[in-house]
Amino acid sequence: MAKIPTKTSERISAGIKRFQPILVAAKSRDVGESDTVTIIVDMLAEIFGYDKYSEITSEHAIRGTFCDLATKIDGSLQMLIEVKAIGIDLKEPHVKQAVDYAANQGVDWVVLTNGINWRVYKVTFSKPISADLVVDIDFSTLGPKNAKDIDLLYLFCKEGWLKSILGEYHSQKLALSRYFLGAMILSDPVLQVIRRELKRLSPDLKVEVEEIKSVLSSEVLKREVLEGEKAEEAQKKANKAAAKVLRERAARKSVNEDASEVQSEESQEEPGPPESSEPSNAPNTSLAE
Repeated sequence: MAKIPTKTSERISAGIKRFQPILVAAKSRDVGESDTVTIIVDMLAEIFGYDKYSEITSEHAIRGTFCDLATKIDGSLQMLIEVKAIGIDLKEPHVKQAVDYAANQGVDWVVLTNGINWRVYKVTFSKPISADLVVDIDFSTLGPKNAKDIDLLYLFCKEGWLKSILGEYHSQKLALSRYFLGAMILSDPVLQVIRRELKRLSPDLKVEVEEIKSVLSSEVLKREVLEGEKAEEAQKKANKAAAKVLRERAARKSVNEDASEVQSEESQEEPGPPESSEPSNAPNTSLAE
């Protein structure tokens, strides 16, 4: 993750200390959704760095319904924020509601929060529309001096948003997901490496790539890692990544071969030593005759 500016880090740390007791008090009073929204607006401004009057909008209309909050940067909608009363536990129907809002508006990012729990989702516009949980924070357990906690909040701060930190974090999580790792293990380049290592350990071993793939699929990796929509999507990405590597390798090989040919031709065409312009001391045979 990119280094957090000192000023931003200090603002986040101060915000954690300031709002933790506010949230505890609000929960003890079991405040309603509108009061929770008021607290969230203050948190977005004081912790996450959004301008309260120009970059945070309330009651954003979406096809006749309303999302509680949304953030805008330079007039462009960045993320929708669905707020529940602080005493309500966040559940799957709430996630679906928030994702539906984002899908109807064509927004990639949606936040579901009750003030204490903050969940950030990346919406995937596939059929059916789905959403990946990217960040899940319990604000009450954050430490104002804990670097990892500050890093998590920075992900969807205004400064982090402008640097696309949240998108990079999501891509990293996808790359380390069990589905993607499973797909990479079964990709041809990795299978070739496994085969080569097996041959190195047992030179007389006769094994083909398809045999290795079959054993990995049926006896090593779990079925849930290899089957379903997420597994299929991971497989497509792994195949695309592997194809890119092979193309780049082929391109480098071609460049190296061309360079070798040029060097060979140049070495063959090197001229001999230049003729001397000095007068020759050899005798003139025609005069001697």
